[in-house]
Amino acid sequence: MSRMQDKYTKEIAPALMEKFGYKSVMQIPKLEKVVINIGIGEAKDNPKAIEAACGDLAAITGQKPIITKARKSVANFKLREGMNIGCKVTLRSTKMYEFIDRLFNVALPRVRDFRGINPNGFDGRGNYSLGLKEQLIFPEIDYDKIDKIRGMDVNFVTTAHTDEEARELLKLMGAPFSA
Repeated sequence: MSRMQDKYTKEIAPALMEKFGYKSVMQIPKLEKVVINIGIGEAKDNPKAIEAACGDLAAITGQKPIITKARKSVANFKLREGMNIGCKVTLRSTKMYEFIDRLFNVALPRVRDFRGINPNGFDGRGNYSLGLKEQLIFPEIDYDKIDKIRGMDVNFVTTAHTDEEARELLKLMGAPFSA
């Protein structure tokens, strides 16, 4: 069990139960999964870009990413259905908690002029999305080996029913929300 899982069971769950007045422990919101996604626009011209992005994502998460394909053809983007356009990883249980710990305590503080993450990234159903501008903030990425700076989307999927519950859950996990 990771440090973050231990913290959840001993500190976070009781605090949430007290604050929101849940009658059962099954009502307490918890993190289901974290999905990290990299969209690669230049993949149609440069097939090696997908491999490089997948390598970066595998180094960051410790899990092999799956390649995402275009669902529709879009003529303006010169995109055909079935073309490789990105990669993603879904993290659950121990790997998820380890990633969150590294993201909040190591990677985000390395962002230049960091004042906290945007508190408005909730979707209304208790899920939170966060965009990162570059993969270099993670210590696993070697600066000399990258070919291009790529951004990524990090989505936190929770069992919370409202944004307020999810915000409190992430705040207790260590999410540095800006004021």
